[in-house]
Amino acid sequence: MFRNQYDTDVTTWSPAGRLFQVEYAMEAVKQGSAAIGLRSKTHVVLACVNKANSELSSHQKKIFKVDDHIGVAIAGLTADGRVLSRYMRSECINYNYTYESPLPVGRLVVQLADKAQVCTQRSWKRPYGVGLLVAGLDESGAHLYYNCPSGNYFEYQAFAIGSRSQAAKTYLERKFNNFTASSREDLIKDALIAARESLQGEKLTSSVCTIAVVGVGEPFHIL
Repeated sequence: MFRNQYDTDVTTWSPAGRLFQVEYAMEAVKQGSAAIGLRSKTHVVLACVNKANSELSSHQKKIFKVDDHIGVAIAGLTADGRVLSRYMRSECINYNYTYESPLPVGRLVVQLADKAQVCTQRSWKRPYGVGLLVAGLDESGAHLYYNCPSGNYFEYQAFAIGSRSQAAKTYLERKFNNFTASSREDLIKDALIAARESLQGEKLTSSVCTIAVVGVGEPFHIL
């Protein structure tokens, strides 16, 4: 692999003002199998493409339940995704224990982004090589956030990450105006079509796709 003198340490800036290790982590997200999220006023749907590394192995789980009102879909290093989803779970439990109410989605996403950002600032750490689509429902409605290994986070109406996600993004961009008023079933349908787009010609079957839903009166669950 190509090496340069500025990528041995996460805190070493290149003359062009780049942190290569953070860029490598963001590249790891692009290499992972696709994850798609879209939301309406009342529901958020997450869809994942499950790709096994080899014919002989099973695929890794890509969607994790965090709390009754929050779940995440990941693209990139699954091990990092599991660590972060476990951290999110404990944050939700601690908040619930202290305040006896569910943790607002936006607050959890900020805490997660801060945790990722610390890893770009300490020489003895490495950035998390995983992108997370956080779906949640709180008092202010349904939310879909994307957390980046760099510590950035963005809220989206619909988004796709992972390998070949550009085709899914193009489909979502064409349709996103209708999502706000979409029903739960329509959202699931659009998520499946977007997942099929990212497969680029391969057949979409239940074994290569996972769907999860959270919404009003419907706790987060994997279908």
